[in-house]
Amino acid sequence: MTSVEQTTTGDSGDPSGSGPSGYAAARLRLLQEESRSGPSRRSALAGLTDDWLSALFATAQRETGVRGAALVAVGGYGRAELSPRSDLDLLLLHDGKAEPRALAALADRIWYPVWDLGVALDHSVRTPAEARKTAAEDLKVHLGLLDARPVAGDAGLVAGLRTSVLADWRNQAAKRLPQLHSLCRERAERAGELRFLLEPDLKEARGGLRDVTALRAVAASWLADAPREGLAEARRRLLDARDALHLVTGRATDRLALQEQDQVATQLGLLDADALLREVYEAARVVAYAGDVTWREVGRVLRARAARPRLRALLGTRGAAAAERAPLAEGVVESDGEAVLALAARPDRDPVLALRFGAAAAQAGLPVSLHAVRRLAAQAKPLPVPWPAEAREQLLTLLGAGEPTVAVWEALEAEGLITRLLPDWERVRCRPQRNPVHTWTVDRHLVETAVRASALTRRVSRPDLLLMAALLHDIGKGWPGDHSVAGETIARDVAVRVGFDAEDAAVLGVLVRHHLLLIDTATRRDLDDPATVRSVAQALGSLGTLEILHALTEADALATGPAAWSTWRGSLVADLVARVASVLGGAAPVEAEPAIPTTEQERLAVEALRTREPVLALHARQEEDDAVGVELVVAVPDQPGVLPAVAGVLALHRLTVRAADLRSLELPDRLGEVLVLRWRVAAEFGSLPEAARLRTDLVRALDGSLDVPAKLADREAAYPRRRGVVPPPPRVTVVPDVSSLATVLEVRAPDAVGLLHRIGRALESCGVRVRSAHVSTLGANAVDSLYVVDPDGKPLPPPAAAALAARLESALS
Repeated sequence: MTSVEQTTTGDSGDPSGSGPSGYAAARLRLLQEESRSGPSRRSALAGLTDDWLSALFATAQRETGVRGAALVAVGGYGRAELSPRSDLDLLLLHDGKAEPRALAALADRIWYPVWDLGVALDHSVRTPAEARKTAAEDLKVHLGLLDARPVAGDAGLVAGLRTSVLADWRNQAAKRLPQLHSLCRERAERAGELRFLLEPDLKEARGGLRDVTALRAVAASWLADAPREGLAEARRRLLDARDALHLVTGRATDRLALQEQDQVATQLGLLDADALLREVYEAARVVAYAGDVTWREVGRVLRARAARPRLRALLGTRGAAAAERAPLAEGVVESDGEAVLALAARPDRDPVLALRFGAAAAQAGLPVSLHAVRRLAAQAKPLPVPWPAEAREQLLTLLGAGEPTVAVWEALEAEGLITRLLPDWERVRCRPQRNPVHTWTVDRHLVETAVRASALTRRVSRPDLLLMAALLHDIGKGWPGDHSVAGETIARDVAVRVGFDAEDAAVLGVLVRHHLLLIDTATRRDLDDPATVRSVAQALGSLGTLEILHALTEADALATGPAAWSTWRGSLVADLVARVASVLGGAAPVEAEPAIPTTEQERLAVEALRTREPVLALHARQEEDDAVGVELVVAVPDQPGVLPAVAGVLALHRLTVRAADLRSLELPDRLGEVLVLRWRVAAEFGSLPEAARLRTDLVRALDGSLDVPAKLADREAAYPRRRGVVPPPPRVTVVPDVSSLATVLEVRAPDAVGLLHRIGRALESCGVRVRSAHVSTLGANAVDSLYVVDPDGKPLPPPAAAALAARLESALS
């Protein structure tokens, strides 16, 4: 229990409810009423608090003899938006006639009972003139006073202050609103975009409660007003979520942490944490969109005010002629920096107008008029199915416009036009993605992928199919099961709906079904195994599909987040594409032969055989999208324990493995067999270790003089335990039919210190050899694919492979 509830057991002689324990008990009863929630509970809590503070004020005024004073609620309390753990923002307003000592005693008799209950308090004591002066100097104080509400005392004093503060706000709007907008932008930079965060701050993030308050302040200036539709409901949803968060945690917090989301969802009567996040994201989208429209209107009005005197002087009565509209497309014109509908436009007779409007705005890089979008939503007739060719072309033009597509798409989506055109969009709208690698919700990710794909259209012969595949590749995430499988069916249906022929619809289906095929295969499979290349070629079927999928893979990864794409990953995908293209062009997959070493690998291998010890080389590479990447090449005479030894030494030196490849090379002229390991690593902290130190520790790890498991255990024990959601346990599966040369195991586990070392040790203990290893780390998760063979170099029988997977999973758990 919090300190407020604890006080309910004392001061039982306060039956009136006006004392501390009476208020605390009544407050506790109110919060425990299951039938009371939302606006009703917030209003009742504010009313209960008003009554208590009024009684405190009356008693204090009687005891001190101070007159000409009032207790004023400001900020959230002034709006009667008290959440269960909200602090109280109070102003003790006075006329300046009371003795300072008496005024201080009056304040103490109010503040101390509040503090005694453990309620957070933001308080001040000022005259009206002092309050106005402070507001003039501090924008946040001015914003709080806009919501000033009398709680007790001289109501006339409060009314006078409210009138003055509002007048000041309106008179200073040209100065104050740009300051407020700057404050909102700075806060958004600091707290992020609420609708794309897995642990959003309901108050501070963009689209949160602070932005709602800012929109109220803009409306109070009489300079502009926010779109009202849905805004009150969005505000209520955010406040309800914060109420539930306070009740679940017992703390005054605004951050919706992962570990509390299921409980908050239950408190709100929602199905699960995903349903909660989707509701919160929906509300944040409404608020953020309203903010975009409102601030654009504020800027337009302020520019017009600044320009009006100059225009009158320069143009006289001819000023009206300067407001001509520039045509953009049929029925679409530019006016005052926005895309608007032409005067002669008839949405009720032109079903393609909505798409033409969006495409023209995006192509011109213009924001769209709110009035125009709402008129289209209200009057536009549905498109026939299949769509006419112009409608499909306008959709593709919109998708291919680059960055401006995002704002235009979201404006159309906010008024329901996108789901009307593409009904399947409803299932992915504002849908959260629990994988921290993803930056965006599903719907925004799809649009971002189209934006990325628009820059790659010159690389493909069918840019229309690339853009459409980009928009639809994750459309199956709104359905149960494998989203790629569900998405294939949806993509085919949508393709037919928008007017693609049967052949193109089939290609789109293949692209959506296999949109992860290239990146997964390139990073998790052995490309020297002919079965790998053959399976990709069979899945895609044509060079044209491969070409589009290559571009789609890059666009999808770039739109996912910084961890999903790099020069390294791009080179792996390009290598795979070249091999598959050769097969699709008629060449047979090259049968596996001993890998031909590079000049450097041969030099290192010869040296390793000569010395019978490991030899290594470090190469720093400045890459365009990764800071400094480092490639480590290790050559070791073939012997047991190489993989766990190298992986363990890298972990001990705080080197994060981003990718790894292990191969057995047979040198020319029967010199012998050498294991060559190529690692792409980055320093976790500080600078990279010296190659000589790595080699020394590797020699010791291989000869047993360095106890790597013990050292790693010490490191792990020293790591601070972070509070958060417990990750799911590791999972090891046998991947069938991807190699004729080895058994392929796929390990999915939380990325942790020495994970690859533990995998290597477990496999060594099972008596199998690792033919190659392909390591991929995305965010906090590792996906490692291991090609293993028995002591004779052959794949394991299925029962033995299943048993090995089970033993490895047990060893990692």
